[in-house]
Amino acid sequence: MALALALGLLAADPVGAAETPAASVPTPPPLPPERPETLKPPVAEPAPPTPPARPPELKPAVAEPAKEPVKDPGREKASESAKEGSKESAKEASKPEIPTPPPAPPERPPELSGGAALALKVSPPDDTACRTRLKRLGVDFEPLAPIAEGQCTAPLPLKVTKFADGVALPQGATLTCRAAEALARWVTEVQVEAERTLKHPLTALELGGSYVCRGQNHDIDAKLSEHAFANAADIMGFAFAGRASISVKAMPDGSEEAQFLGAVRTKACGFFRTVLGPGSNAAHANHLHVDQRERNAGHRLCE
Repeated sequence: MALALALGLLAADPVGAAETPAASVPTPPPLPPERPETLKPPVAEPAPPTPPARPPELKPAVAEPAKEPVKDPGREKASESAKEGSKESAKEASKPEIPTPPPAPPERPPELSGGAALALKVSPPDDTACRTRLKRLGVDFEPLAPIAEGQCTAPLPLKVTKFADGVALPQGATLTCRAAEALARWVTEVQVEAERTLKHPLTALELGGSYVCRGQNHDIDAKLSEHAFANAADIMGFAFAGRASISVKAMPDGSEEAQFLGAVRTKACGFFRTVLGPGSNAAHANHLHVDQRERNAGHRLCE
């Protein structure tokens, strides 16, 4: 009855029914934008499965506690004695050692003491091979007695009188074999240059000296010259067949004489360790000095 009455009221008042809003169903909010891939948290990998428990029969046996050794009174006393001994040894080791003096050097042989040491002489080098080469180069020479004039010495000097092809040494030359060989080899080059530049054969070398017991540049206060050891020669000039001799001195530029002297002087630098001549200094203005002086690292002086 009440229901029917209510329905009748609604039907009778259509305006009121229209003004009353119908109950609305709530709308869900919009979904947020999807998160970029770079900002997504890494997906955690599933944890590995736990390994199965080890069977009891495979577990390691538990070590039993060590039993205390039975004390032996005699052994304990021996151990204590050993400890005391080690302490004493440690004390001895800590003490500074007394240095032992080095053994005395052997006594110097009596033959090398006093006057005997001053009289000791060194055997001269064997120049047999050098003399053989001189003969093959066509050099005429003869051995001389050893020279011992104070500090001026030459144990095995030679007197050279002629070179190959009859090139003479009118004054002769007293030289060591080594210096004589260098001079002989250089003379062969001088012969070639004489034929090439002057068109006349070489016949002789004019020497101003070979062995002389003196100081360098004739200075008595200077060190000994290589002349004092028969290790040097001074060439004053060259003689030729069919033309005038050429003296060693400054020659006019461009002349045959200047060309010849310049060429043979340059070639001498390949055979001797020292070559000095006109222009080097005043003492060598009129001759060509050549010697075999030894210098450090094989240095040569060619001026």
